Amino acid sequence: MRVLIVEDERVLADAIAEGLRDQAIAVDVVYDGDDALDRASYNEYAVVVLDRDLPGVHGDDVCRELVRRHGDARILMLTAAGDVDDRVAGLSLGADDYLPKPFVFDELVARVRALARRSGPPVPPVLERRGIRLDPHRRRVARDGRELRLTNKEFAVLEELLRAEGGVVSAERLLERAWDEHIDPFSNIVRVTMATLRRKLGEPPVIETVTGSGYRLETR
Repeated sequence: MRVLIVEDERVLADAIAEGLRDQAIAVDVVYDGDDALDRASYNEYAVVVLDRDLPGVHGDDVCRELVRRHGDARILMLTAAGDVDDRVAGLSLGADDYLPKPFVFDELVARVRALARRSGPPVPPVLERRGIRLDPHRRRVARDGRELRLTNKEFAVLEELLRAEGGVVSAERLLERAWDEHIDPFSNIVRVTMATLRRKLGEPPVIETVTGSGYRLETR
C-alpha cells in the first residue's frame, strides 16, 4: 500500500513515516494542507494520515476536499483534542477513523492496515498462492512451510503480486505501491528486486514476466 502523512510537526511526521516504512509500507510525507492536496492530485493513496490542526489550509478543509476528489482513499485523522465532540466532528467531515495524540504507534499501524483493507476489494488477512503464505500483520512469509527472510521491498512486491490473484502487475504499479515518490521512475530497481525475490522463493519458479506488461504469479 501507499500512505500519505500530513502532519506539520516534522519530527512526528518523519517518525511516523520511518515506522511505517519499517512495515514495508510506501510513505510520502508533507507538512501542510496545500502540499497534501497537491500530492493527492497526482498520486494514488490507500490511506491518508491527516493531522486535523494544520496551519494554512486546515485539516478539516483538506479532509472535505480529499473526500470530494478521492473517494477511494481512507482518512485517519490525528488531533491533540480527544474528546467525543472532536471525534464526532472529525468523522462527520468524512474521515474514516480518528486517533487522538499521543498515540501508541502499534495502534496507528493497525488502524492504517485496517483502513487500507477497506480501500480496495476485500482480501483475506493471510495471502496464499502456489505454496506461498504471506501474513502482512506479522510480517512473515513462507513457501511450502519454509520461512523466508525478505527485505521490506521484496515483501511489498510479493504482497502486491499475491493481491493481484494471478493478474499482471506492471512495473509502474509496483513502483507506485512499494516505493515512494523519491524513487527514480527510470530505475531498474523493480527488475533487481524481482531477481532477488525469485532467488529467495526458490524452485520451481512461480513469478512470470509478461513481456511489455509486467509480472504475475503463475496459476498452474
